[in-house]
Amino acid sequence: MTILMIVLRVIAVLIGTWLVGWTLQAAIRAFVLPRSERVWLQRAVFQSVFTLILLRLRKASSYEERDRISAIYAPIALLTMPFVCLSLIVIGYTFIFWGVGITPLYQAFVLSGSSLYTLGFKLEEGVPFLLLIYSEATLGLGLAALLVSYLPTMYSAFSRRERAVAMLEVRAGSPPSATEMIMRFNRLERLERLDDFFAGWEEWFADVEESHTSLAALVFFRSPQPDRSWITAAGAVMDGAALYHSCVVQEAEGYQAALAIRAGYIALRRIADFFDIQYDPKPTGTEAISISFEEFVEAYQEMEAAGVQLKSDVETAWQDFRGWRVNYDLVLIQLANLTLAPYAKWVSDRSLAGMQPLYGLRFGRFRAKMLRE
Repeated sequence: MTILMIVLRVIAVLIGTWLVGWTLQAAIRAFVLPRSERVWLQRAVFQSVFTLILLRLRKASSYEERDRISAIYAPIALLTMPFVCLSLIVIGYTFIFWGVGITPLYQAFVLSGSSLYTLGFKLEEGVPFLLLIYSEATLGLGLAALLVSYLPTMYSAFSRRERAVAMLEVRAGSPPSATEMIMRFNRLERLERLDDFFAGWEEWFADVEESHTSLAALVFFRSPQPDRSWITAAGAVMDGAALYHSCVVQEAEGYQAALAIRAGYIALRRIADFFDIQYDPKPTGTEAISISFEEFVEAYQEMEAAGVQLKSDVETAWQDFRGWRVNYDLVLIQLANLTLAPYAKWVSDRSLAGMQPLYGLRFGRFRAKMLRE
């Protein structure tokens, strides 16, 4: 064996070892690590799958069809990730087997595939080869077990999220509306119960923050009903809390509404951080928001006509509302755009100008097309 061949085999072993190690740490960070981690491999997989989804979206002719297509994006991308990891490990061990003497390269590939998937149709004698074969088989079984245990955790978090979103339709209509929510509680003469309602959503926001940053694919899992969305529900609740705190005459201070808003914008900001969405972390309260004063007055008059007892100073109420909304205005609209959210007032109906791309891909025009129909 020439010196050049020895050098090439050593390089092959090093490359294969690095590739296997890099793939393992990517899988651990994507599936196991209980915190928000931006994993390049995961982003590349999701971007590639979304590119294919975009090709299909171009041919869709109705909102229902586009919603069905968008709904399969996250599951396909999520299931593709483990198979990409397994393929990279096969390639990595192919380099290692070739580097330690299995020739030609095709035979090294056959041995690697047989070992990873525990097929057993290819075997090499010798302790070093058996150690490599057993280690690769262990990795294959480990990644398969990881996927099996990962999916129930994700769907459990999805179920908790969607239960609250479905219940919101009873209280806020479909699509969810902040003003409708307040007016329905008022019609039932249970306006004081909104504090309990917002307390439940404070817990929901905390759960969503934890699950949607550690299991980022959940952000793109769509609701079972095409007119529902976790992000439009979040927007309706936060806007409802902001309107309740700024406009409605209350017997008590209504501190729970303020806590729900704070829990909400903290959760959305954490999710926005994962997707590199830019926002002002410390707004002064005087910045412009996507809701105009005229729209606010329209909502105020709508509640007033429904018999809700409101504060008399509309200007002060507007300043208070804007002071709350500025904390979540941008991230709310950006995440609605990111997830192709269905139509909802003051959330997904806002301007698409300056929207952040998903992994470098802009698709605001598709959401605009979805909402027009």
